[in-house]
Amino acid sequence: MAIEKGRILAIDYGLKRVGIAVTDPMQIIATPLITIHSNRLFIFLQEYIQKERVVAFVIGMPMKLNGSSSEMSSVVEDISKEISKKFFNQNLYYQDERFSSKLAAQGLYQAGFSKKDRKDKMNIDKTSATIILQSFLYSKNYSGG
Repeated sequence: MAIEKGRILAIDYGLKRVGIAVTDPMQIIATPLITIHSNRLFIFLQEYIQKERVVAFVIGMPMKLNGSSSEMSSVVEDISKEISKKFFNQNLYYQDERFSSKLAAQGLYQAGFSKKDRKDKMNIDKTSATIILQSFLYSKNYSGG
């Protein structure tokens, strides 16, 4: 899979908060960017795209353990349709987000974050988005080249 050069932005969508992660322009590393309130998502995306070249979005798709759609799947699909309409110059991909929050909490622990910081949902959300984005890069066997 070849994606043109530029940043890939990952979205871990929740009803209250949205975790955002981004790649470097060469699409090698995924890093946490920000956690925002859900109602600011489109404003944030518009402002970010004006500053940075974003070529694709990866949206975490919430699934049940058995791989079927969850209650949040339709919400995420609706948000994805809106993103596709407003930002039609960027490709949009889905990535299974099962276990991303649990992995994010473990990663924060292993990185030495304090208990208070590990329990901060904003840290969990942007770290989850990073895990979703890194999983996308691995699953597509994409290394920036």
